[in-house]
Amino acid sequence: MKPLADFPLADRRALLGVLTDIDDTITSDGQLTAAAYGALERLRDAGLRVVPVTGRPAGWCDLIARLWPVDAVVGENGAFYMHYDRKGRRLRTVHGVDATTRAARRERLAALGEEIIAAVPGCALASDQAYREADLAIDFCEDVPPLPAEAVDAIVRRMESAGLTAKISSIHVNGWFGTYDKLSMTRRLVAEVFGGDLDRDRQRWVFLGDSPNDAPMFGFFPHAIGVANVRALADRTAHLPAYITEAASGAGFVEACEFLLER
Repeated sequence: MKPLADFPLADRRALLGVLTDIDDTITSDGQLTAAAYGALERLRDAGLRVVPVTGRPAGWCDLIARLWPVDAVVGENGAFYMHYDRKGRRLRTVHGVDATTRAARRERLAALGEEIIAAVPGCALASDQAYREADLAIDFCEDVPPLPAEAVDAIVRRMESAGLTAKISSIHVNGWFGTYDKLSMTRRLVAEVFGGDLDRDRQRWVFLGDSPNDAPMFGFFPHAIGVANVRALADRTAHLPAYITEAASGAGFVEACEFLLER
């Protein structure tokens, strides 16, 4: 991972947009600072597309799409995207699977969640689970005392043995039925909302993140940036970003945004 200074100026000037994780990338210790929120607004005011790509639930994403200074949001690790038409005052949500399939999967996920909580002491359903459409989030350090790596691995194994795709974020283990991820839904969003081609233009987008569930994005984008705390889970992250900030979490996000805006 190289310092931001190695990001070529010509490539920064050609950027179309910024994609970013939220937890421990934009936020710091669970808080959205004024500086980080202001950085989002400055990116969009500079003419860049701004899209959070997060593991957070549909309930959160509805608010983010409507109220934050962003152009759209990808939620639940790629289960859907939301785009709010500000002129028409209409929120559009596009899911990867139909409503009937989602409902059936939620029943199976709920039962599996109970099994995991009973089997792995100290973990809990994520506090935002009630607002999720497509995945199961098991908390290992957000609202519970941090669990050891062995317990996190046990959660992953139980999800995978039940046929789920399991990914570790900085706070949760997320599991879902299907093979989608953050990248697959972002590709669809860029095509359907912005009329773009992410494969063709991958060098013209930046992704910022911090954890293993960001690995598909780190591996895809030549100019992916990790905030400094990405090092904490580097051994669990299949692909690391090209660049890394000096500061961690939200301060690192602000650092990266200021650097990009120097273009």
